Amino acid sequence: MVLLHVLFEHAAGYALFAVREVEEISLLLPQVEESILTIGKFHNVVKLVAFAPFKSAQSALENINAVSEGILHEDLRLLLETSMPAKKKKALLGVADAKIGAAILEELGYQCQTGGVVAEILRGIRLHFHALVKGLTAQSASKAQLGLGHSYSRAKVKFNVNRVDNMIIQSISLLDQLDKDINTFSMRVREWYGYHFPELIKIVSENYTYCRLAKFIGNRKELSEESLEGLEEIVMDSAKAQAILEASRSSMGMDISPLDLINIESFSSRVISLSEYRKGLQEYLRSKMSQVAPSLSALIGEVVGARLISHAGSLTNLAKYPASTVQILGAEKALFRALKTRGNTPKYGLIFHSTFIGRAAAKNKGRISRYLANKCTIASRIDCFSEVPTSVFGDKLREQVEERLAFYETGEPPRKNLEVMKEAVVEASEVVAEVKRKQEKKEKKKKKREKEKMREKRRLEALAAASEENSVLETEENDIEPKKKKKKKQQQELEAESEQEMEAAPEPEENGLEEEALPKKKRKLMVEADQEEEKKKKKKKKKEKARDSEEED
Repeated sequence: MVLLHVLFEHAAGYALFAVREVEEISLLLPQVEESILTIGKFHNVVKLVAFAPFKSAQSALENINAVSEGILHEDLRLLLETSMPAKKKKALLGVADAKIGAAILEELGYQCQTGGVVAEILRGIRLHFHALVKGLTAQSASKAQLGLGHSYSRAKVKFNVNRVDNMIIQSISLLDQLDKDINTFSMRVREWYGYHFPELIKIVSENYTYCRLAKFIGNRKELSEESLEGLEEIVMDSAKAQAILEASRSSMGMDISPLDLINIESFSSRVISLSEYRKGLQEYLRSKMSQVAPSLSALIGEVVGARLISHAGSLTNLAKYPASTVQILGAEKALFRALKTRGNTPKYGLIFHSTFIGRAAAKNKGRISRYLANKCTIASRIDCFSEVPTSVFGDKLREQVEERLAFYETGEPPRKNLEVMKEAVVEASEVVAEVKRKQEKKEKKKKKREKEKMREKRRLEALAAASEENSVLETEENDIEPKKKKKKKQQQELEAESEQEMEAAPEPEENGLEEEALPKKKRKLMVEADQEEEKKKKKKKKKEKARDSEEED
């Protein structure tokens, strides 16, 4: 008889249940469904064999990540090896996920089952889990689930700073908005300043240059030969600068007050600053596209590639689209109108802004747009799923599109896709190897710097400790010196007194009697002074030994 066990993964830990005899056919009956819903009857169906709680929140996150990826974690392996029956042929393990079941079968040899009776039993365990495990309350179980849910979601959102397509979406949206705003504001400057100098509109057509000239000229009557150099710097053409100077002398425009000129100049400076910011934003977009989607930007250009990513929502979404969808991306209205009226469907959407379609003949525009959409799809998938994105594939795909254009015009047959991709794979592998080599060098340099910093820190700490010891010794010596002086004075006084007594005492007789001994108090003081000196010498020797041992370490 095969004994069924069920593995249940909870936020609190792994639980292994032994299932008593259950018929799979009877599970569909309403009476059996009621038994799963009521805890008293469900106790007769399953029995808790083992429960392995997670040691910490980090351990729980590691285990749940392993389960979601179909990897057998060490904690789960330990539980199954200790709690499952020794005879593997007579044991059947029910699991919720087929991937973890395959991993258990491969590594431990237990037969695994998913779906059917296992799904129903797991539903009942999930409902009554806090009652089946002793010491686990419904509140603590829900807290564990909430905490693990937050940490798991946070870990799953793999945020790579260098490959963020959200920044591209925002940049291209802002770039389009700036184009509209700058155009509107420039037209306002032209209309406003045109009252004073209407001839300038015909001479200078570019908006940015016109705003710079309006700010530079100001009152046209003040324009002279001296300002010709400044005009040439702005216009970059001496003939145009001379034409502006001559037009200012014979202009039909009305006179304008200084206050109005101040307002026009301030508004012109705002438009100029917006235009300069737009240039900076375009450079930023170019650098971001080279990091996130280098192949796509090499194939179709940074702006068109960014618009495709923005319209799709993300680079991943764009990679999931088929070539037919990428071809008409941005022409949804025209497509649905054509389907509704049963007319001709659009041939291209956002990819129309690419230079390839403009260069193709009218009869070949549809064909080249289809071919270009196909290559864009390949480029977006390479950018999305490659570990180290490079522009090698984008350059090769661009060459293919160029060859296809030449084929439509001259009939020269293009290279086969297989040959081109083989070349691209070889070049890309070399580039990736070079990039990895540079990254390894950077990491080594970083580690070296960190080690040097640590050594410097330790050296400084050692110096600080040594300086503290020296200061302590100096203070002790300073304290000892006055004491020494006092003792020396005492000794000198004692010696002087003893000399006086010796002088005052009568000379010894010839019978050879010894001199009288010193008084007791004086003798005591002498002995104490000698003892203290010996103690100080011993202390000094100990400190010197300790210092020598530290230096040797």
